Amino acid sequence: MNLQHLKYFDVLANEQHYTRSSKILNVTQPSLSNAISSLESELGITLFEKKGRNVVLTKPGMIFHDYVKKTLQTLDTGIETVEKISRGSGFISFAFLPVLGTTYVPNLTRLFLAANQNQQIQFDFHTSDGVSKRIVEGVRNMKYDIGICSYIPNEPSIEFLPVASQELVVIAPLDHPLAKFDEIYLEQTQPFGQIVFSKNSGLRDIVDELFQKNNSTYKIGYEVTVDQVIAGLVSQGFGIAVVPNMYILKHLPLKTIHLKNITRSRSFYLVTNKEAYLTPAVINFKEFVLAHSSPDEIVY
Repeated sequence: MNLQHLKYFDVLANEQHYTRSSKILNVTQPSLSNAISSLESELGITLFEKKGRNVVLTKPGMIFHDYVKKTLQTLDTGIETVEKISRGSGFISFAFLPVLGTTYVPNLTRLFLAANQNQQIQFDFHTSDGVSKRIVEGVRNMKYDIGICSYIPNEPSIEFLPVASQELVVIAPLDHPLAKFDEIYLEQTQPFGQIVFSKNSGLRDIVDELFQKNNSTYKIGYEVTVDQVIAGLVSQGFGIAVVPNMYILKHLPLKTIHLKNITRSRSFYLVTNKEAYLTPAVINFKEFVLAHSSPDEIVY
């Protein structure tokens, strides 16, 4: 049994006439007859019976035709979908850090969709609990097509391309001794308990490196994975923290303090799997992001 024989069967079932069906299929009548005989032999059942000059489906033939129609319709839909994908349409599974979900990602994807209105593109957004390692793992395992997150070392199959950055700042409760300053040196934070990023966060290494390069240390009060949660805890007096200067800080009762003589920032990277096939839509989006972003662009 092959797909061609199923198509022959479907046409003959609809036309109920060998000569007309042969013309539609552009095959000889003996070829059509042989195909139907082959199907009947393989199934062990008679599919058609003569009725004057025509043929009609037997009862088993009717049952089989229902399945064949559904199969061919499903196949046609699949072919149509894949052809659209080859022309740049389709789904893009996109994972990113929640901190980018306020303005950066919405603006970027809106502009991309506006520039590709002739394509049927739909995004499937994921934030992976705000952990860069999970985003990279998802891209590596092809759960996600593309992602934006912090750099994760020792990932040879992942391509990291810098696209944006965030300034690192100190945040403190409004009644904290440091809250009276607009700018401080990093070592001024040492006497106070801090809320730091968990070790599975991509930001932990960045902050640790910042303190090491400035010959400073910090007192761990709490360890938290998500930067927005850290900001919420700081606003309620649980301690101070070094975090990216993100949008949510403007809307919480806390003080944002800039760091003197600090050039280190938190970088964001566009990540894809170097070993995976990328659809035209994903490639188009990747190129769009790179063309509309800069490693020096500061996002909030």
